[in-house]
Amino acid sequence: MKSKDLLKTITPEHSELKEIIVNYVGNTINPENENITVENIINVFADQFPEFLLVLAEENWVNGYTQALNDLNFVNKNEEIHTDTKK
Repeated sequence: MKSKDLLKTITPEHSELKEIIVNYVGNTINPENENITVENIINVFADQFPEFLLVLAEENWVNGYTQALNDLNFVNKNEEIHTDTKK
């Protein structure tokens, strides 16, 4: 399932770097409708700068895994407290 944000059109109006990236991706893929999406940018980065995306993906995975472990510890502690109060 794709995130709706992947298909969101990006406009290069907020920063110089954003403008450079959007223009580069536009020149690289030459879309028929001239709209550049986040998905387009990711695809070009994956093709031409995969080590950048890999670092982001690894960091995202580690953060998600850490959050899952924290959530599990929280649930376990709450179950212990709840079980102890029933005794």
